[in-house]
Amino acid sequence: MFEYPKPYDVIVIGAGHAGIEAALAASRLGCETLLLTMNLDTIGQMSCNPAIGGLAKGQIVREIDALGGEMGLNTDATGIQFRMLNASKGPSVRGPRAQCDKKAYQFRMKATCERQERLDVKQGHIAEIIVEREQVTGVSTQLGVAYRSRCVVVTTGTFLQGLMHVGLRNTPGGRMGDTASGLSASLLKLGFELKRLKTGTPPRLLKKSIDFSRMELQHGDQPPRPFSYLVETLRKEPDDIFTLNECRNGLFHVEQLACAITYTTAQTHEIVRSNLDKSPLYCGRIEGIGPRYCPSLEDKVVRFADKERHQLFLEPEGRHTDEYYINGCSTSLPFEVQHAFIRSIPGLEKAEIMRAGYAVEYDFSPPTQLRPSLETKRVGGLFFAGQLNGTSGYEEAAGQGLVAGINAARLIQGKSSLILRRDQAYIGVLIDDLVTKGTEEPYRMFTSRAEHRLSLRHDNADLRLTEAGIEIGLASPERVRKLRAKQEAIAETRRLLQTVKQDGTPWIHLLKRPDVAWVQLPAPFQVVDPEVTSQLETEIKYEGYLRREEAHIERNRADENRTIPDWIDFDAVPGLKAEARTKLKKIQPRTFGQASRISGINPTDVALLQVHAKRGKSAALLR
Repeated sequence: MFEYPKPYDVIVIGAGHAGIEAALAASRLGCETLLLTMNLDTIGQMSCNPAIGGLAKGQIVREIDALGGEMGLNTDATGIQFRMLNASKGPSVRGPRAQCDKKAYQFRMKATCERQERLDVKQGHIAEIIVEREQVTGVSTQLGVAYRSRCVVVTTGTFLQGLMHVGLRNTPGGRMGDTASGLSASLLKLGFELKRLKTGTPPRLLKKSIDFSRMELQHGDQPPRPFSYLVETLRKEPDDIFTLNECRNGLFHVEQLACAITYTTAQTHEIVRSNLDKSPLYCGRIEGIGPRYCPSLEDKVVRFADKERHQLFLEPEGRHTDEYYINGCSTSLPFEVQHAFIRSIPGLEKAEIMRAGYAVEYDFSPPTQLRPSLETKRVGGLFFAGQLNGTSGYEEAAGQGLVAGINAARLIQGKSSLILRRDQAYIGVLIDDLVTKGTEEPYRMFTSRAEHRLSLRHDNADLRLTEAGIEIGLASPERVRKLRAKQEAIAETRRLLQTVKQDGTPWIHLLKRPDVAWVQLPAPFQVVDPEVTSQLETEIKYEGYLRREEAHIERNRADENRTIPDWIDFDAVPGLKAEARTKLKKIQPRTFGQASRISGINPTDVALLQVHAKRGKSAALLR
């Protein structure tokens, strides 16, 4: 075994969306960091849909950006269509989404990693995680190279024992064209529990074989709404071929491409139904549980048999490719069946499949084996992030990667972990759900998972989280300047609303009425930055609801802030039933608030814990 001469503070395994954010965060916080990937050419690859954001996911991306992550800015630089989903609905359920140029996104992110100070990017297939006395000390590769480090972040995506299915044929791999990872054996050897999950992807079609005249075109919003609070820093340099968009004279410039909408037919459904015996999902070939909220076409036809048709979105994969992604058409049926059902869809009668759809099943580590910092309970300095923790989606992975990278760096620096609260961020909801409740199916973020979603809007992520980014050390001077300017503008405009009156009534009171919008306000208010007006109008119109939500947060904060003493032995707490003891020992909740959210733990159990803690360690030992 050759021991690489340079020791690292942090090693990140895997260079998908989680790995990138983890590696960039750790290196930007001053740690010597190594990013190891099986294939340097697939750093940041969008293995499924070439899109970022959406409902709840868009909020996560803006939170990543507010904390100092990279996903939002890279999306703005490479997006080819921007839309605000649920724009006609309430502010708590709106979500920004962008269709990206698949290759531009990938290669621009690769360049960002390669140029980052204190970050080395290398190709290597991990064979083993090296652990000494329950503390991680590095990793070894299949080439016989050992890299030493004080922390390791594992972000292996769908590659752990990955198995791809097209019909009854299967091949090892976590993504079509790539191999699988054998790291599962090392994790099992270290005592980690692993289970199986499944996900899938649709076929890709050739543009010139599609008849768009039979479809409804869907255009992007004008003007496009960016993700990053630093979009003004985007500049396209003469030799920069992967930055497609830039900000000039205060305007975000994007040449947007249209998507298209079509629908399955009765013939489509009949073709699928008559070939279910060839589907690995329905003949027992796939053991892993698939995503409930992103079902395959086979699942849609079977589970929603009463539906006459299902909507499909045709989305361009980039500005310099004619490949189209068929959103809503994930499948693992044989190629010949895919060819038949695709050609039964309006506008696709002559469509040519460039890549077949397929399913992939893979190992994941039940996330109840993690602390809220995403460090594993079993091995010190070892962090897990992304699909390894049972999630689905680029955004969920990136949010976890950012937190894991931050906390790995802070562990090395002797600082306390960043733990985002449920009332503070969607990322906080995501991580708390995972480590407290676990998941038996691919976890996907929805606005409904956040009990404080009116406070956790996409438009106020900077106000919620940039201060944390400043404290951590990831906020640039430009980001701090922009936050302070926005805070001042909000305060000044609010004062103006209280001062300027209409028939003796301040505009701040008139704006509360549902029939009064910002565009009806006097001229001085029409020159205010739209970011500020959007923020203020929402806060004023929903003031009562927001006040009620804040009161609820305050009532719960005592339990959220009160940690469970380390000395508590759950087996020794009088009155706890056996099920509660078992679950508390497994999850090892950090606070009484977290304990209350464990499935099967009721208020009485939490009260017994609190009484036991209040009596103190000495009293507990006397029992």
